Parts: sequence; structure tokens; C-alpha cells
Amino acid sequence: MSDLAPLAQFALLLVRPGMLILVAPIFGGNYAPAPVKIGLTVLLALALLPSVSMPQPTENAISIALVVTREAAIGFALGLAVRVFINAVELAGHMTGFQLGLSYSAIVDPQSGVRNNMIASLYANLVLVTFLLVNGHHAILRALGASYERVPMGGGQIGGSLVATVVEMLGLVFVLGTRLAAPLILVMLVVELGIGLVSRAAPMLNLMVIGAPLRLLVGLVLLGVMIPMVSRVATGAADTIVQLGLQGAQAFR
Repeated sequence: MSDLAPLAQFALLLVRPGMLILVAPIFGGNYAPAPVKIGLTVLLALALLPSVSMPQPTENAISIALVVTREAAIGFALGLAVRVFINAVELAGHMTGFQLGLSYSAIVDPQSGVRNNMIASLYANLVLVTFLLVNGHHAILRALGASYERVPMGGGQIGGSLVATVVEMLGLVFVLGTRLAAPLILVMLVVELGIGLVSRAAPMLNLMVIGAPLRLLVGLVLLGVMIPMVSRVATGAADTIVQLGLQGAQAFR
């Protein structure tokens, strides 16, 4: 066992960054092929190796399984913070697309593997690009390094803050998604009310013909106004994502 101890310790070091890359769409997702993800995981582990305190090797299978599970959970928590933010933006895109009548024009998103409307895919890709431009991926990698200081490899147990952090992450999806979509939803509601009033005042008009193009025209104009707002949200999201990820990781101290 002593001859294989360094190799086993390095394999354990691969778990946390590997799970981060697997979960966080900004580093891999379904876009990157498996060899790229594996290579990036190994590079991150090699970069972390000099500064990480390794646990003592053990031959107890249960202890090994617990440590591996804990490392995977910490990496998952770090990646989940990024995933939650992207999902929040996609939710705003779904709401916006529904208001514009684009729900039937869904396409398969290669990143998530699910059907998204065009606005949701546009928002998600815009946020990813903006996040890279403001070096948000650097902040995530710094959070990965800081997680080894706050939550060293080895023993530990699940803290009571885990549930609160998960609830906060899920709440962020709905709060942020609703905030991003609310301006367009409110304006489109006014448009619908206007169309309804015109139909009551002039029932002979065929508003079914002009209603859909009018909604789409107004919605696209508003979409052009809202896209910079989505970019600003992505610009200020790095600190929030890092804090949520570290909160989730610290639940396993």
C-alpha cells in the first residue's frame, strides 16, 4: 500500500476538480468532449498538488468511500452554483419566449440536452460569454483553491448549513429568473390589454391576424433593450456564485 499511496492520493485529488468540471457548464458541460474534461481535471490537480494537504492513506474501504463521496459532493457544490445561475437565466428566457409566442420553436440545447426556446438559449450563451469576458472562470478556480483551505481533504461530516444553502440556490433560480423576465412580461401584459380593449371597441377587426406580429415586434424591441441588462447581471454574478459554492462546500467540514 505504501508504494501506491502517492498514486492513490493523487487519484483522490482528482475527484473535487473533476466533479466541478463535470457539473459547471462554463468548463465543460456537454460541449467539451471527455478527453478535454479529463485533461483539464489532471492539469488542475497538478496545479493544486503543491498546496494541498493530503490525508493519510488508509486501507479501510468504508473510509475511502466516504472521503471520495465527500470530495465529489464538494466539487458538485462548487459546480452547482454556476449551474444554478445559468438555469436562472434560462428560466427568464423561457418566460420571455413564452410571452413572445416562441414556445413552439423549441430547439435541443447541446449543453443541457433538453429542449429550450431560442430566447433561453440566447440568454444562456450570452451569460456564458460575458462570464468568460469578466474572468468569472478565474473566480471559480480561485474558489476551488480556497475550498481546500476551508474544507481540507480527509474527514468531515455534513453540516446543518447544507439544506439552507441548497434552498438559497433554488430560490435564486426563481428570484433572478423572474427579475430578468418581469419588465417584458409587464409590457406584454399591457399590450394584451390593449388588444383586448380594441377587440371590444371594434369587434369587426381581425385582431388574430395582427395580434401575433404585434406581440412579436414589441417583444423583440424589448428584448434588444433587455440583453444589456442580462450582460450586466452576468458581470456582477461572479462573487455571488463563488460565495454560494463555498457555502455549499463548507457544509461538509
